[in-house]
Amino acid sequence: MILVTGATGHVGGELTARLAGAGRPVRALVRKADGPGAAALPAGARAAAGDLDRPESLRPALEGVRGVFLLPGYADMPGLLAECARAGVEHVVLLSSIAAPDGDMENAISRFMILSEEAVRDSGLPWTILRPSGFMSNTFQWTAQLAAGDVVRAPFPAVPVAMIDPYDIAAVAAHVLLDPDHHGRAHALSGPEPLLPADRVRVLGEVLGRPLRLVGLSDEEARKEMADSGTPPEYVDAFFRYYADGTLDDSVVRPTVAELLGRPPRTFTQWARAHADAFQEDHS
Repeated sequence: MILVTGATGHVGGELTARLAGAGRPVRALVRKADGPGAAALPAGARAAAGDLDRPESLRPALEGVRGVFLLPGYADMPGLLAECARAGVEHVVLLSSIAAPDGDMENAISRFMILSEEAVRDSGLPWTILRPSGFMSNTFQWTAQLAAGDVVRAPFPAVPVAMIDPYDIAAVAAHVLLDPDHHGRAHALSGPEPLLPADRVRVLGEVLGRPLRLVGLSDEEARKEMADSGTPPEYVDAFFRYYADGTLDDSVVRPTVAELLGRPPRTFTQWARAHADAFQEDHS
């Protein structure tokens, strides 16, 4: 039995579907066993209720579980891992970030990734860490703008990111789960090429058949829009440390996906085609 946390998210959802489709026993962690998240699970996945900020609430979900796909950044990561150990879990795969190795504890995003990795390493459990680049699914942030018209306003227009499809992160997670060859290893993952926001806009326009256009935000405009959207101030500062101050180079293309899966990572064109319906709302 595999327990997938974040089972309704972009990576966890892909992983749950992949495991269930392959006939592997999979338990999907949701807030409420009878809630909308549970209703949306793929056939073959069993819902289990729990709150990752309350480790003791996971005890029923962890019964009989051998492997756990774990999200980072919760209030008591050591407590979560202690519950995993108590239940006899044999392998934890942690979703982290390519930013974690920078060691920057003053950056709020790096800090919760670093602390999550430390908790996994200190847990005494066999572990594998996945450190992906930025997600292609971050492009869903543009759906409201594209519903309103053909202009996308985006921050950091000059910053390339070797974005990865969550489909590929999930495929790697499924590949390494319960495989002792990956115990104690951290895998850095990326997509096949670095992309500027303008590149994504161009590809989306081609896929959707629309004359899309990017307007790059100044740093001042970007900071204001992030704050107005409700992004916590410490996360706004973290993104600016990465992409304005240049503390993170997220443009590096890594061979790991191809090495582990025997195929190249999916392109942004493939991602856009797979999710085109999300951008097809009436924009007249």
